[in-house]
Amino acid sequence: MSTTIIVLFNLKPGVSPSDYEQWAKTTDLPTVRKLGSVNQFSVLRTSGLLGSEAPAPYQYVELLEVNDMETLGADVSSETMQRVAAEFQQFADNPQFMLTDVI
Repeated sequence: MSTTIIVLFNLKPGVSPSDYEQWAKTTDLPTVRKLGSVNQFSVLRTSGLLGSEAPAPYQYVELLEVNDMETLGADVSSETMQRVAAEFQQFADNPQFMLTDVI
């Protein structure tokens, strides 16, 4: 059974969306997608709330489908992933990591 991790976040004040998105495309997405514990990884930019003119409460959503949480723990402890995680923290303002299971 796989687990999907949903990450909701806004960018820190002063962080350019284009800078973050360039980093996500060139570093985050290709690096995480190579992990053996990850089946699928997507980064989504929100564009609003359905039926409302109000902005979405979060600017970005990450969907990380994990095939083995124990293996993910080992994967993210690598030097490369520690560097990527540290870089992510420079962009993301208090990201919320939610664990989910398919029902």
